Amino acid sequence: MKKKAYLGIDIGSISTKGVIIDEKNDFLAECYLWTEGNPTKATKEVLHSLQEQFDGQEYEIVSSGTTGSARKLVGSMIGAQVVKNEITAHAVGTTTLHPEVRTILEIGGQDSKIICVENGVAVDYAMNTLCAAGTGAFLSSQAHRLGVEVEEFGEIALKAEKAAPIAARCTVFAESDLVHKLQVGCPKEEIIAGLCKAVAGNYLNNVAKGKKIIPPVVFQGGVSKNAGVVKMFEEELGMPVMVDEKGHLMGAFGIAVLAKESQDEREFSFDVADMEFKTREVTCGKCANHCEIICVYREGKLIDSWGNRCDNGAIRNQ
Repeated sequence: MKKKAYLGIDIGSISTKGVIIDEKNDFLAECYLWTEGNPTKATKEVLHSLQEQFDGQEYEIVSSGTTGSARKLVGSMIGAQVVKNEITAHAVGTTTLHPEVRTILEIGGQDSKIICVENGVAVDYAMNTLCAAGTGAFLSSQAHRLGVEVEEFGEIALKAEKAAPIAARCTVFAESDLVHKLQVGCPKEEIIAGLCKAVAGNYLNNVAKGKKIIPPVVFQGGVSKNAGVVKMFEEELGMPVMVDEKGHLMGAFGIAVLAKESQDEREFSFDVADMEFKTREVTCGKCANHCEIICVYREGKLIDSWGNRCDNGAIRNQ
């Protein structure tokens, strides 16, 4: 008899993550890649990667879950039993691996969030989705301008004797400030350290404003891999900031744990990765709401739809 395994997929605006865990929450397979504006394609690539790593002889996937900005679309694609928002998924994932955590800092590609935890339960949170300043996308654009790979930012920042002051409350102002610093001959490593400091400061002054940051603190999301930003958070907060090596996968891990806890089991097939999926937007004119309804098709057949605010817009077949 095969052992049970659980699949979790986190589909964000910048990256798509997937994990498979066993009943002890140990990782059996993992994948992280760029979404590139196509969550359907990215999900298929993640599934193919996970399938290559997965031991289908010893394990079978009996439950799956999705989270992230395209969670509903991908949930329909794979027939997920659990579809939850990223706040819930990140909180569950982090508290599963770090039961003592009190504050979760998360900076992703285009948004940031803070989650406050008490007794293993998320009791408060805040998100910043209005401006990309201080996110992974912001750092990537500045890295491109400096001719440096964003993955090298942290290592370079740690070499700086001091951090150049960068006004990062707005991406436009930050870029103007960065250009000025280059023109006056400021060392590149000090500018990069300044950008890392600006990211931490921008986060604390905006996303975390009004929130009490209590240790232990766990920092996650793609930006947590930047040692320069981690250092700046520790300096600003005056406390250690823990970075889990699986921090970039925490949303996918959390939703896999929730899929396991749902106890709603049915066999998952990787065949979905080779099926054709299409989405279509339909505007309903049957009432004054004019709802924009998203329809998802698998192999030409409607499998799901959402967006209607009343029964007039319910789409049962096309």
